[in-house]
Amino acid sequence: MKWIEAQVIFDSGDKQLAVDLISEAFYNLGVKGVVVADPELEPEEGWADQIETRAEKDSVTGYFPDSDASCDKCRRLEQALRQLEADQDLCCRIEYRKIEEEDWANSWKEYFRPEKVGERIVVKPTWREYFPREEEIVIEIDPGMAFGTGTHPTTSLCVQMLETYVTPDVSFLDIGTGSGILMVAAAKLGAEKVHGVDMDEVAVQVARKNLELNQIRPDQFTVAHGDLVTGVEETFDIAAANILSHVIITLLDSVAMVLNPGGLLICSGIIEEHRDSVLLKMMSCGFEILDVRSKDSWVAICARYPTAPAI
Repeated sequence: MKWIEAQVIFDSGDKQLAVDLISEAFYNLGVKGVVVADPELEPEEGWADQIETRAEKDSVTGYFPDSDASCDKCRRLEQALRQLEADQDLCCRIEYRKIEEEDWANSWKEYFRPEKVGERIVVKPTWREYFPREEEIVIEIDPGMAFGTGTHPTTSLCVQMLETYVTPDVSFLDIGTGSGILMVAAAKLGAEKVHGVDMDEVAVQVARKNLELNQIRPDQFTVAHGDLVTGVEETFDIAAANILSHVIITLLDSVAMVLNPGGLLICSGIIEEHRDSVLLKMMSCGFEILDVRSKDSWVAICARYPTAPAI
């Protein structure tokens, strides 16, 4: 199988905002993970590996299968970038190339290194070495390019909220689980039962593999194929959804049915300009806002559903 590598090389006065907006353009095409190259990136002191090859230009790269839909995805990506150039301080160009499956699997790995994404949690790729400090919790991850590395601000915001709100023996639901990183984090923070759901069957396989890799007990987790909470029959103490804003707004109409009374909902993947619309929808659905955090133009919200939903 061949893949399309779409590298967006950009120049912007606000580099982080440009990365976030270009990444969102890829996510809107169904690409769940991107590679960000930064020529100024320096490894943090004491981390295991150095960068093998320093990037020459700022870029965001996404991958999608070379199929009948490829031309349409390329056209939509180009349209989105042209709109960004019109609206933002941003200039960019795209370079495409076709690559084989084995090259696709390895071409991005040099940019993925251990990264501390919370107060205690460190995400470590399986192919690198890292020696944790005593208080740190290490998550081993082998995401596959389609499902991201877990180090994007939207994921780190979720992880930080899990560190705050997960207590021993709670049950946890991950909606749109992707690589399964939030399920692993919740389990390692003490959740007794974790369940993930994703509409991509490959994501289900990847998440299951990463849970096993992190030695989460087989009786402690389940992963299922499904669309949002359709088909989820149990209820949970905490649910997380690290997905796009418009999907979160749709989810809010039904998510209370899978929460226990007083259950928590953590939502991320929200860009700053959509923050208020998500908050308003949450409150209109009966949620009590507990916590709002932001990082690099992204927002995460934790809210409580105070009563049992009507049946």
